[in-house]
Amino acid sequence: MNVQADSPRLPAHELVYRRLRDMVLFGELVPGQPVTIQGLTETLGAGMTPVREALRRLIAEGALAFQDNRRIIVPVLQAADLDQLTAARVALEPLLARRAAARCDAAELRRLTATDGRLDRAISKGDVHGYLVENHRFHAEMNAIAGAPILTDLVAGLWLRFGPSLRVVCGQFGTLSLPDRHKDLLDALGARDPEAAATAMEADVVQGMEQIRDRLP
Repeated sequence: MNVQADSPRLPAHELVYRRLRDMVLFGELVPGQPVTIQGLTETLGAGMTPVREALRRLIAEGALAFQDNRRIIVPVLQAADLDQLTAARVALEPLLARRAAARCDAAELRRLTATDGRLDRAISKGDVHGYLVENHRFHAEMNAIAGAPILTDLVAGLWLRFGPSLRVVCGQFGTLSLPDRHKDLLDALGARDPEAAATAMEADVVQGMEQIRDRLP
């Protein structure tokens, strides 16, 4: 994908950052894979300056890391990393779900339901990329409903850290091994039941992170 084809309303450095972020988030760059400025300029059809800036931002966010030899890589999750990510997600995402349940209106619920329908179709077709995109979109849309941008930004950073490993799980075992608790969440949102929403979200988070843990090298 050439980033120059994207919306002209955003500056080049932001377009490059968003494209590279998605490459990490949805596992186009796999754990342990080195990345180079030259390689990314060719892949993204972008200049070296916006690529450097995108790399700098993603390193600061923990989505990429320097090795001892100064190479930039996609970090490989260790068990201790996953423990911390799980603890952080369990602390934040049920809280966002609780807030969303108190605020969700009919139009927002329809949008979430439509997103979950696309996710289900991706699962049934074995469409790994589609699953990852729609699963992330479902959570991002629900978090946006919560109206807590600071918490939402923190959660977005956590997703960047485990996204590549989730892609590996999907690639190895397929989408049918990835059930979710989205129907429970939708029911809770429709009933405006904050506690049920929080419970469903915690179960969804723990289930997903345990699936990653089971496949750690």
